[in-house]
Amino acid sequence: MRIAVTIFLTDETITPTRLARELERRGFAGLYLPEHTHIPVERTSPYPAGGDLPREYGRTLDPFVALGQAAAVTEGLGLGTGITLVAQHDPIDLAKQVATVDHLSGGRLTLGLGFGWNVEEAADHGVQWRTRRDLVRDRMALMRALWSEEPTAYEGEFGSVRASDAYPKPVQKPRGPVIGPRTLVGGAAGPKLFAHICEYADGWLPIGGRGLSESLPVLRTAWADAGRDPAALQIVPYAVHPSPGKLAHYAELGIEEVVVQLPPAGEADVLKALDEYAPYLPDAAPDNR
Repeated sequence: MRIAVTIFLTDETITPTRLARELERRGFAGLYLPEHTHIPVERTSPYPAGGDLPREYGRTLDPFVALGQAAAVTEGLGLGTGITLVAQHDPIDLAKQVATVDHLSGGRLTLGLGFGWNVEEAADHGVQWRTRRDLVRDRMALMRALWSEEPTAYEGEFGSVRASDAYPKPVQKPRGPVIGPRTLVGGAAGPKLFAHICEYADGWLPIGGRGLSESLPVLRTAWADAGRDPAALQIVPYAVHPSPGKLAHYAELGIEEVVVQLPPAGEADVLKALDEYAPYLPDAAPDNR
C-alpha cells in the first residue's frame, strides 16, 4: 500500500522543499496540501471537527505554489491537493494552474477537489452556498473543455469559454468521461457526492476513512451503473491517523493508497512524525510494521 501524507503547510511550518525532499528520500508516495484562501474572523460556520478552528487554517500556503516548489526538488513524489475549493476559483485560471503544475512535474499531480464547509469564506468569493455543488460541476466541465486536445467551447449555467488554444495540457490522457490529471472528489458519502465522482472523477477522497465497509459497495454500484470500468475506481482515505489494523482493513477493501496526517509544525516535529510512520511504508522491515 502506498503511503502519502497531508499537512497544513503555513508560514510557520517546515518548508515545502524540505518536506518534499524528505518524503522522497524516505519512500513516501506523495504530498497532498489543503487550501483556504482566508478565514473570516466573524463567521457562524462551525468547524466540522468541533471546537475552535485551529490556527493553521488561516495561515495555509497556496497549494499550487507550494506544490510547484515540491515538484522542482523531487523526481517521483506524487503531488496533490486535498482539497482544492473549485467554487472559489476562476475556472479558466484554475485550469491553467492545474495543467502547469501537472506538466512541469511530469504528470505527478492529483487534483483532489471538494465543496467546502466555510460559508463566509465562500461568500467572499461570490459563491451562493446552496448552488455550490452545481457550480463545481459546471467549472469542472469548463476546465475539461480547456484541457481537451482540440479547441473546445463550453456553455454552462455558471460560465462559458470559447473554443481556445490552451496549453500546457495535463499529461494523463482522457479516460472515460475524465479529462485532466488524476481527479478525486472529497466529501461525505451520499448519492450527490457519488454522482459527481461517477461523472467527472477517477475516485473518492474520503476524509478520515470511516464507514468504508458500508459506503464502498454503494459507490461501486453507482460507478458500474454509470458505465465506468470497475477496475478504474480509486479510493484514497485522506487525513488518516494510521494503525496496523486500520491499514489492514483498507487493504482488504482493495485500497492501494492512504494519505496520513502530519502535524502543522516545524521541521523537528514533522520529521519525528515521519519516523513514526516509517514502519507503515511498503519497504519497511516486517518486524517494524
